Amino acid sequence: MNFKEIQELLRLISRLELTEFKLKEGEFELSVRTKNFTSSKGGVPIMSPGIPAATFALPPAVSEPVGQAAASPAPQEVLAAPTPSGDSNYVPIKSPIVGTFYRSPSPDKGPYVKVGDKIETGTTVCIIEAMKLFNEIESDATGRIVKILVEDAQPVEYDQVLFLVDPKG
Repeated sequence: MNFKEIQELLRLISRLELTEFKLKEGEFELSVRTKNFTSSKGGVPIMSPGIPAATFALPPAVSEPVGQAAASPAPQEVLAAPTPSGDSNYVPIKSPIVGTFYRSPSPDKGPYVKVGDKIETGTTVCIIEAMKLFNEIESDATGRIVKILVEDAQPVEYDQVLFLVDPKG
């Protein structure tokens, strides 16, 4: 299935106001969920269970994909890993998109944040590259970085925890 066919399919899904659509053709998988779909977390989950898989989030009345095709999904145990009991007091900073995680703005510059750094709401903590666009990810918490859970240049999934922040720090 080529990109133009995918776009036409997404337009049709939008027109029909479907909330969820899945297609599997050989090794190609496409899973679409619109904003009309509500999860238990209240967000729009973007999942890529197959290999290779392409996944898009489609808001109503939008005819172009706004998500990122996942080249190689992270292992399931990483995505579903429970938070250790000692980490329950920490606030997670999660990935809002699927893409590639980068700790610094460029290879020759230092990381945005390190373990022990104090951050405030709105502080840029990393970059996630999605479809050749570099998206600065800002903290939605104030506190001290206690853990960085993702390695530099590693693919990340939607809603994957990237950092743990101690709000008391």
